[in-house]
Amino acid sequence: MGDLLLVRHGETEWSRSGQHTSYTDLPLTRRGEEQAGSLAPLLAGRSFALVLTSPLARAVRTAELAGLTGTDRDADLHEWYYGTYEGVTTEEIHRDRPGWNLWTDGAPPGPDGRPGESPEEVGKRADRVLARVTAALPEGDVLLVAHGHFLRVLTARRLGLTPAEGRLFRLETGTVCRLSTEHGRPVIAEWNTRA
Repeated sequence: MGDLLLVRHGETEWSRSGQHTSYTDLPLTRRGEEQAGSLAPLLAGRSFALVLTSPLARAVRTAELAGLTGTDRDADLHEWYYGTYEGVTTEEIHRDRPGWNLWTDGAPPGPDGRPGESPEEVGKRADRVLARVTAALPEGDVLLVAHGHFLRVLTARRLGLTPAEGRLFRLETGTVCRLSTEHGRPVIAEWNTRA
C-alpha cells in the first residue's frame, strides 16, 4: 500500500497577501517558482501510481517545476470556490461579518454565477478525489498538487474527520505533506516539508 503525498502550489501574489483565490488563475511569484523547484529533490527517485493536479496554472506550473511528469488534471482538485469573497482577505470580510468563518460558514455565491461553496460541498469533491486515490494506492504512492484549503479538507476526510476539521491543518505554500497508515489506519507522516 502506497502513501498519499500532497503538494501545495508555490506562492502567488494573493497567497502572499492573504486574499482568497479560487478561480482567479494567478501565476506563481518568483519566490513561488523557487519553492516549486525546490520540491524536486524531495520527490526525485520516487515512482507514483498516480499524479493528479488541479487544472489551475499555479498548480500545473508547480508540478512542472517540481519535475513531475505524467500528470493528469482533475477538476475536483480545484480550490474551494470563494464566490463573492474571491480576492478578499479574511480581515476585509470581518469588517462586514465579524463572526464569519470559512470552515463553518462557507462562501456565498459571487457575481456572474461564480459559485461559493460550503465545507460539505468541498468535502464531496475531496471524497471523489479520495476514491481515485484509494483505487491507485495498492499500486504505489499517489501525489496530488493542489491548493491550501482544498488539501486541508482532503486531509480531514482521509483521516475520517469532517470537512470543517480541515481548519486544524495549516498548510504552507510550496510544501510536501505525506499521509500514510499505521496499523491499517490513515495518519499524518509528514507535514509542511521543505527541502
